[in-house]
Amino acid sequence: MFEAVALAFGLAMDATAMAAVRGLAADRREAVILPLLFGTFQAGMAALGWALGAWGGRYLDEWDHWIAFALLSGVGLKMLFDAWRGAGADEPRRSGPWVLVGLAVATSIDAAAAGITLPLVPVSPWLSLALIGGVTVACSALGFVGGRTAGRFLGGKLTALGGVILIAIGVRLLVQHL
Repeated sequence: MFEAVALAFGLAMDATAMAAVRGLAADRREAVILPLLFGTFQAGMAALGWALGAWGGRYLDEWDHWIAFALLSGVGLKMLFDAWRGAGADEPRRSGPWVLVGLAVATSIDAAAAGITLPLVPVSPWLSLALIGGVTVACSALGFVGGRTAGRFLGGKLTALGGVILIAIGVRLLVQHL
């Protein structure tokens, strides 16, 4: 059971960091939508990895870091552009659904690769998937609230900081896998 919980927390950390970044300047409605989306995608991608098994692992391992880098850098650059443009920088930002889905995909790609290992965890893969989704929802919600609190204290210009952080996470993922 410990292995399943540890896997769930490990996979939730990227989503938690991303939720905290979004919390800095995003619309407060994302406090519910984003954690649910992240939890669903984490569990769903882990299930996909489990289903693909050994065949899919080779391909996921080969491309996951590039996909995550492109998605995170793209969203980060958009946030930097929005901050540079300055339009409504002190107001919460609403994002279209595709931005949120892109973030959910980017933060859950590693879950697909980890899903391949689910049969090795000494509990039911279904329980592992439920833990992955549930822990990600809880951690992402806490991360979003923490980012939201920091955003109130530090001001609306944090959109640029959030963009830099997203790009840095993308670069870190890319460098770790090269």
